[in-house]
Amino acid sequence: MKSINVKNLTITLGDGPKAVTILPNVSFSVEPGECFGLVGESGSGKSTILRCMSLLFKQWKGEIWLGNQSVRDMPLIERCRTVQMVFQDPYGSLHPRQSVRTVLWEPLRIHKLDRQKERMERAITEVGLPVEFLDRYPHQLSGGQRQRVAIARALILEPSILLLDEPTSALDVSVQAEILNLLADLRARKGFTYLMVSHDLAVVDYMCDRFAVMQAGDIVEILGRDALEDNKATHLYARQLIDASLEYDSAI
Repeated sequence: MKSINVKNLTITLGDGPKAVTILPNVSFSVEPGECFGLVGESGSGKSTILRCMSLLFKQWKGEIWLGNQSVRDMPLIERCRTVQMVFQDPYGSLHPRQSVRTVLWEPLRIHKLDRQKERMERAITEVGLPVEFLDRYPHQLSGGQRQRVAIARALILEPSILLLDEPTSALDVSVQAEILNLLADLRARKGFTYLMVSHDLAVVDYMCDRFAVMQAGDIVEILGRDALEDNKATHLYARQLIDASLEYDSAI
């Protein structure tokens, strides 16, 4: 298990008087084995933080530490073995012309890992799919099955940290619970550290130990899961966000 420490993460686009800061000195930490949520309205910077952490976006200042190592100083191979990402859209994150077997084999080939057949079969069964699905293509799978394959791809290198970018928001409601239960079970069995982006506070309540409320790129408050029940937030925006969620849940 590894911790996550983010300190003064800043992104400024442009120069001079036209420069725009989209992340202003964001700081937070995640304990080893914890599931930490990032919530807020669209455009608040939640997914951007994940992309900085995975170095999919590199034009940032500040510090991001995974365990006792700076993510910028980690060799590529080690970084990929430490942190993996599950994207929001299972339809777009899988190559339409690659079988599930190829999707899972590619990282094993790149990292020159042994027992490849055994690793692929273990990964696919760990996400609740039969071994026979290794020879299927994305168009032969449902949305939930595709997301399970995406999770298996993230697991194949045995990372200690998973970045979850709204992993159920593109799925039918009936399938969302299955994927959340899978993620919760994997964390319980393997001790993963999760950083989860979500706009759904019901998901945060089910999955996360703590969560940060973001507004316009800044973290306005960090709360424990119990803050959701009676809205114990102190920041005005955080209170409004939780109130809106509670009102919506009570109306359905």
